[in-house]
Amino acid sequence: MIVFVQREPRPDAPSWPGRRLLAAIDAVAWPLGWAILVHQIPDLGKGGSMVTFVAMLFALYRLSGALFTNHRYWFTTWWVVRVVALLLLCGVVMKLALWVSASAH
Repeated sequence: MIVFVQREPRPDAPSWPGRRLLAAIDAVAWPLGWAILVHQIPDLGKGGSMVTFVAMLFALYRLSGALFTNHRYWFTTWWVVRVVALLLLCGVVMKLALWVSASAH
């Protein structure tokens, strides 16, 4: 038997003053950061240019979403901050576990 489960669509993001501007900055900053990061790698040649071109296409696509369908735009920065905070928390817990086990001996 095959069971298909369809997820509910995400609710609209809350609206507040300045959200459209911050969403536009968030939409452009991440692809621009990837393009800058790729240009730091030496000897990429046309591959670096291609990655930059694709990153700019993503930036335009994300910018249009941030400006024209702002109620559906979700910030990438919040997602990245949550992932980094989770990794940092795991590191702190492991460091504490190591410290506790070392002080027990």
